[in-house]
Amino acid sequence: MSLRQFEYALAIAEEGSVTAAAERLRVAQPSVSQQIRGLERDLGVQLFTRTPAGLVPTAVGRAFLREAEVAVSASRRATATARAGADELVGELTVAAQMGFGTRQLPRTLGTLRRRYPRLEVTVFEEPSSAELERLCRRGVLDLALMAACERSPADAHHLGDEEFVVVLGAGHRLLAADRVEPRELEGEPWVRFDRDSALDSVLLNVLRDDDPTTAARVSQTATAVRWAAQGLGATLVPASAVPPGHEHLVRPVFPAVSQPVIAVLRHAAGPAETALLELLRRETWSEPAPGSAATPESGSAAFSPVP
Repeated sequence: MSLRQFEYALAIAEEGSVTAAAERLRVAQPSVSQQIRGLERDLGVQLFTRTPAGLVPTAVGRAFLREAEVAVSASRRATATARAGADELVGELTVAAQMGFGTRQLPRTLGTLRRRYPRLEVTVFEEPSSAELERLCRRGVLDLALMAACERSPADAHHLGDEEFVVVLGAGHRLLAADRVEPRELEGEPWVRFDRDSALDSVLLNVLRDDDPTTAARVSQTATAVRWAAQGLGATLVPASAVPPGHEHLVRPVFPAVSQPVIAVLRHAAGPAETALLELLRRETWSEPAPGSAATPESGSAAFSPVP
């Protein structure tokens, strides 16, 4: 078995076919098929099954692919570390953020990093579930993650600042006349909520406490929630940095203030690329005044307990 075979198997799982995987990897299709047959023969199991939708991993194939992803990621990081010079970083960096966190800060930071080290490849994705982010961190799949809470040691977890949450209201809403909004003032009104396993939906339920919110819609992206709330579908609660430009006039801070810590979690034995990204993230401003805020946040503010 070889790491190249692992990469072929991962590509097939993502693309759903040998042909598409071969095109993505820029190798001949027969070579991919031969390598996968050899891998299955060495393992003594079937990794994929053919369906009308394409090739999908079997149960044992899914288990194998999880470990293969860890092995391939570790190999790439080892190669990048070995090649890293004093003035250049190369290789791949995988970054994940809890949905809605660092919407302004992370792109700026990654842009600076790429301009400084153009040969460094960066993959970024948002993850709605804090539990899934924890799992990915433990498995070593991620090089760096932004999240509200973690169980890592202080050497791996770095508090960057805090994200304040704001409520977004529809144009003409009566509460836009106020500087801040108390959750009880929205009792009985519909809400644009997030997926049930999303950390953001947990924040909303915690803020409303005993109130059983009326759900107008559930969405998967913060920008969608803001835009739907702006159209009057219902109020929504999002991190301040996640509010798209042009919607600031529909945003009001919550009273008492609701916030979550932003923690950067590095993989164990982090390399020079992760360290460089962390230093850039530290230079960003994280505790910015919420859009639409006309008062100072110190008055009556209350930090929100991180979602486990």
